[in-house]
Amino acid sequence: MWTRSARRAPNERARAAVVAGALSVIALPGAVALAAYSAAIDLTYSAAAIPVAAALGFVAILFARSARRQSQISLGRVGGVGVARAGSILGILGLYLAVMAVLSIAFFGLLLLFD
Repeated sequence: MWTRSARRAPNERARAAVVAGALSVIALPGAVALAAYSAAIDLTYSAAAIPVAAALGFVAILFARSARRQSQISLGRVGGVGVARAGSILGILGLYLAVMAVLSIAFFGLLLLFD
């Protein structure tokens, strides 16, 4: 009877995708919370977190794609496909939050313009 004794090698790119995706999702709510609890920072200054969230989301998607490709090339000897998928989902969510923040700030600017 043949048993599999070797474990799959860890996929560091998949882990990096999850970290970058989590940071992209946390960036905007963290900036808004910082503005809410700090007297020195206004809510409009939290808009500086939008490009940070977008860049981290994009990096997470790239890392996840690279991790899945690395797993396919190694014929499954390098694991992390599920972790890469989670990183990709978090990256897409971070990009979505960044786009929604841009749209909300643009709408707020239009409201101020026509007020």
